[in-house]
Amino acid sequence: MSLLAEYSCKATPARRVVEVYDADAYLSDDEAMAAARRQVVAGNGYHLYIRSLQPDIDVEVTIRVWDTPPAPPADAEGQVPVRIESETGILVVNQLEYGPAGEMTLPHPGVYEGHAWWEGRQATADYYESSLDHPTDDTFEDHLTRAWNNCPVTERYVLDVACIREPEPVDEDGL
Repeated sequence: MSLLAEYSCKATPARRVVEVYDADAYLSDDEAMAAARRQVVAGNGYHLYIRSLQPDIDVEVTIRVWDTPPAPPADAEGQVPVRIESETGILVVNQLEYGPAGEMTLPHPGVYEGHAWWEGRQATADYYESSLDHPTDDTFEDHLTRAWNNCPVTERYVLDVACIREPEPVDEDGL
């Protein structure tokens, strides 16, 4: 198995969600977002929603394109199968409240399948909750900013995918 491309960026999981989608697939999907609440990462074919347990500490999102995806690490906190179609060959990593965090140019447009896995999710949530245990005085906001910028663990989500076929042709005429 060979790694063909890799991209990583930090994103703030506002409303506890980061999404990954094809550059032309900007409409959201409430059903897929609800599914992410149950299984951490879920999608509708053009969107993937990543569900964090906290809304303020940046998470790392890594997209790796392989000729054949490797198995998730044995020590991953969890993993789920994923599929995403990219007609443009560009995937956007988006923060719901703040807009795009970055974008990856894929080797080519297509349908990509593999799995998502994560680590540091629970530890970051625990750290987040403990950072809120501070008197709400004039220093509270500064305390939170410092705490969230200096989280001792990295909440990381990795999408390991491979292209399985060309994208579906777009019917420009609506026929």
